[in-house]
Amino acid sequence: MISLSNRFILSQSFKNFPIKGNIFKNFYYPNRKFSELSMSFKIACIQLAVSSDKSKNLINARNKILEASKNGAKLICLPECFNSPYGTKHFAQYAENIPNGESVKTLSEAAKESKTYVIGGSIPEREDSTGKLYNTCTVYDPEGSLIAKHRKVHLFDIDVPGKIVFKESDSISPGNSLTHFDTKFGKIGVAICYDIRFPEMAMIAAQEGCIAMFYPGAFNMTTGPLHWELLQRARALDNQFYVATCSPARDMSATYNAWGHSTVVNPSGTVIATTEHEEVIIYADIDLDEMKSFRQSIPTTSQKRYDLYTKVTSIASDSN
Repeated sequence: MISLSNRFILSQSFKNFPIKGNIFKNFYYPNRKFSELSMSFKIACIQLAVSSDKSKNLINARNKILEASKNGAKLICLPECFNSPYGTKHFAQYAENIPNGESVKTLSEAAKESKTYVIGGSIPEREDSTGKLYNTCTVYDPEGSLIAKHRKVHLFDIDVPGKIVFKESDSISPGNSLTHFDTKFGKIGVAICYDIRFPEMAMIAAQEGCIAMFYPGAFNMTTGPLHWELLQRARALDNQFYVATCSPARDMSATYNAWGHSTVVNPSGTVIATTEHEEVIIYADIDLDEMKSFRQSIPTTSQKRYDLYTKVTSIASDSN
């Protein structure tokens, strides 16, 4: 148990973090949210084939959501940029207002018709008041209500010599909050693609009581083979919860080629569902009893020394 003085120091270290909700209400009792639950439920990740035709993409996404629900999925995830090609030159052309755009309407109706939770991958969002563009994930409950929105926090700006140069910041702006939402099964965290490289986001989700993190993402043919699975397994094992990623299917005629390999990893870091690069739906069971058992057998979630970790944010704040 952390002393009151150290709790204050820790809370001060995190005070500049723009986080939705109060992360400290469950900070020291990471099992509280699901310790009394005893259930499992099926999730689906739709590795969607995405074209330049937005209408066709939306129809395809809806049909796949209904297919997944018929196969028993209760929470369904779409890939990053599911309604448009991925690329800086496409964001402005395909951008929509949220919540008034056609993609939001399609996802809301699909969630209601399928009676499932839907994590809507991401779409290019245009904020009318500023004209800024964002890479944004929207989330819906089984009644079709929009219950969460996550703007990609860490923009994909990389330069791998001789292989790939990409600057998402040339077109879009970063989000400024972390996103967790409640379901009848437990709390879920969501982030987008490059966000997975930053372990602090998943760590806070676990401290918030999340049972899983979902990352719609479009790693490419360079970064995918190197780090896609490794990052998922690391985030899952570090936080002893489930991690699911959902990629677009690979299209070698497109200017950006997605790696594919949508995957689900369990709390022990074991891959329990994955695929190659074609259009497909993968399924996995989220087993809360398994999570509870693993956390009890190797209880790192209750052994963390937060009284010693305050430098992580205090040093970062000083350097800025």
